[in-house]
Amino acid sequence: MVVARLKAGLKMAVPATVFAMLCTSLPLERSLAAQTGEQKAGEIRERIVQVQTNDNVTDAGALFTPPKNEAKEIAVIWVHGATINFYSPTYVAISRALANRGFTVVTGNTRMHDLGNDEAWPGGKRIRGGTYWGIPSEQVRDIAAWIDFAQRLGFKHVVLVGHSAGANAAREYQAKTQDPRVAGLVLASGDVRPDTRIPPPEWVSKAKQDISDGKPEELVQGPFLSAGTFLDLVNRPPGFKDFFGALSNDAGVSRIQCPLLVLLGTDGDVGNEEDLKQIKASIERLPTHPSRVDTSLIQGADHMYDGHEDRVAQVIASWSDTLLSANAEKGGAPNNP
Repeated sequence: MVVARLKAGLKMAVPATVFAMLCTSLPLERSLAAQTGEQKAGEIRERIVQVQTNDNVTDAGALFTPPKNEAKEIAVIWVHGATINFYSPTYVAISRALANRGFTVVTGNTRMHDLGNDEAWPGGKRIRGGTYWGIPSEQVRDIAAWIDFAQRLGFKHVVLVGHSAGANAAREYQAKTQDPRVAGLVLASGDVRPDTRIPPPEWVSKAKQDISDGKPEELVQGPFLSAGTFLDLVNRPPGFKDFFGALSNDAGVSRIQCPLLVLLGTDGDVGNEEDLKQIKASIERLPTHPSRVDTSLIQGADHMYDGHEDRVAQVIASWSDTLLSANAEKGGAPNNP
């Protein structure tokens, strides 16, 4: 069924997630304490940042700035997976490795971060977010806010990277908006196969009744998600469930024009080399599709790329450099901020 397997960190035990949160906060705090005076040559700066969406949700994140005078003309925005957040240890390590290669990186929360969170308090009423209570389709607002943030920093273009469930969010954002500021889209450890599962009708009926009763945050005990979250996933358009067009031409990827990179680890759990070949074959037969499709396998890497962060950064950096070169040849390279 649609949510029998939650997309990212739900596979991790909650205590492990809490431990990761505690461990990851320390290096960020240390780097923030050191941010005084002029930036030195070879120094990466890290700071906590916030954005506000157009529906008044405040999202936190981290900004990684490369050494002075080494910043490239494009920023990288990293969107987290389910049950985790912007300061997951591998995200921080990848961001630092990208910054060492000259890329300004924003790793930002969406309203879906962690298992649950207090997303907003409009009129004193709590609205919950997170994997259990957030509305996945509304992440387009969060991603737009982070791209706006990069634009305010002076970047005209970004590489949008989504990891795990964040890959679904990133690809659906670009399919819905065709945002011209997105120069390239990277899908890392995201779903690569069509979702053909059909949820039990009693779960759907229960969720609909909860929403009708004004209780969208009531948990549907089968998938253990709120009624609002569950129905949002169930009601995704068919083209987003068969995103790469394996079964039909009504594919979300057909609405994406920018270059696409699909990235997996060989020890991951969402796909393999054959899946990547199938993705390219499916996309090529669609009447409209991204201007370019690349794939990459990280040898020995798991779903989270633990221990392989530098290699992931190298793949993303090298691919992004080709986008810069292509833009430069066309005379359309974004200006360095």
